[in-house]
Amino acid sequence: MDALKLISNSSLKSEVPVLNVGDTVKVYVRITEGDKSRIQVFEGTIIAKKHGGINETFTVRRVAHGCGIERVFPVHSPVVEKVEVVRSGRVRRAKLYYLRKRVGKAAKVKEAIR
Repeated sequence: MDALKLISNSSLKSEVPVLNVGDTVKVYVRITEGDKSRIQVFEGTIIAKKHGGINETFTVRRVAHGCGIERVFPVHSPVVEKVEVVRSGRVRRAKLYYLRKRVGKAAKVKEAIR
């Protein structure tokens, strides 16, 4: 338990970009297949953030070939190489689960002017 507190109090928080719900992000994930590894990009909208501190996760949703795909990424995972914010969204909710029922342009998030 003390090790987790040390890690959470260390400089891990400074390396993490500012991620907000509604942002469109590119998540660079390291995929290991056999003895080879490569980096795969998963681009989508952040629909939820959970927990906080060292256990923080964020859920990214995208629609590929008409099928909605959601992935949960731990913020401090070594598998996540980097996270790029493509555009920031303007939302008034902490969780955007209502986007699951929407299709096409109705599933878009307005862009925030910052």
